[in-house]
This record gives sequence, structure tokens and C-alpha cells, in this order.
Amino acid sequence: MTKPQDQEEERRQQIIAANKEASKPVLAELSQAGFDVEWISDLYNERFDYRRAIPILLRWLPRVENPAVKEAIVRALSVPWARRTEASNLLVEEFRRSKSDFSLNWAIGNALSVVADDSVLNDIIGLIRDKTYGKAREMLVVALGNMKTLDVKYTLIELLEDEDLSGYAIMALGKLKTKEARPAIERFLNHPKSWVRREAKKALARIDKTSV
Repeated sequence: MTKPQDQEEERRQQIIAANKEASKPVLAELSQAGFDVEWISDLYNERFDYRRAIPILLRWLPRVENPAVKEAIVRALSVPWARRTEASNLLVEEFRRSKSDFSLNWAIGNALSVVADDSVLNDIIGLIRDKTYGKAREMLVVALGNMKTLDVKYTLIELLEDEDLSGYAIMALGKLKTKEARPAIERFLNHPKSWVRREAKKALARIDKTSV
């Protein structure tokens, strides 16, 4: 009789094999470009300088269907090297397509917090306002801190009233050093969650530094 732990290990090995198979065409193209890695995640886990691999990852992002492999590509695109490419638009589209996959969508939001710019501002605000995405919206709020459009600060100040997103709005307002948000952020210094209090303190320090 097969033990439960043996069944679990067999399932784990099957998932690994499926992920490996789905990765093959991406890995083959990476190898041709000089990146001989066993897994896509090796690009960032091994701290390679893989800027030349960004176009390859962008080509494969919409083509890969395996969620784990797609998430590995997304995480590999969560770097400054992917700025000023088509990454922002592709990631927004993947966020919409992956609505039922929280882990993947959170990773996409995190990538956008690194690479997003004003070209996807309206798309990101629309996704944030769609509450059906739940907690996957968190890092999308942080992505607003990358924007140069002045009006974005009013959206972020409004998001301070959203209990689920307020801490992330504080992070974005801190990045933007938004002086107008100072009174609204101050009240979060007594927030019950310690990480929100820390972010409020950091944001206020950044805002005050610009006033000196």
C-alpha cells in the first residue's frame, strides 16, 4: 500500500517534471543567448546580469501557459532592466488574463511596481478599482509611486481610505514625496498593524526631507 507521503512526493515530482517540460523552449532560447541555466529562476536567484535576456523573456511571457513557468518569467522581469520596454503593457494584460491565480497576479503586481510607467497608469488604476482582484492589487498600488503624472497623488490619497490598500498607498506616496498627503499619513502612525506604522514613519521622513 502506497503511503500518503509517497503519494505526495510522486505528485511533487510530476509537477516538477511538467514545469521542466514547459520551460524547455524558453531555456533553449536563453541557452542560445549565452544563459545556460537549468531553471528560469536561476537568472535572478544566481544574480546573473541578464539584461540581454529581457527580450527573450518578453517574447515568451504571453506564449507560456504553465502558471509556474509564467510566474518565473514575471519574477525575472521584476528588474530595472525591463523598464522602457513593452514589459509594462504585457504585464497588465497578463494580470487581466490571470484573474483566478492570486500568486501569479501578486507577482505581476510586484513586477509592475518595478517597471511600470505612465503609459499604463489608467490601466493600473482601473485594475486597482476592481475589487474582485482582492489582495492581488496590493503591489499595483505601489506601482503608482512610479508615475510622473501629478494627478496620481489624488488617487493615492483616496486609497488611504481603503483599509486593504492603505499601507501600500502610503508606500507609493512616500516614493512620490507627496507633501499634500502628510496630514492624512500622520494618522497611520497609530495604526494597529506595525508594518503600516513603519511605512507611515518612512513616508513622512521622505516627505519632510524634501521640505528642508
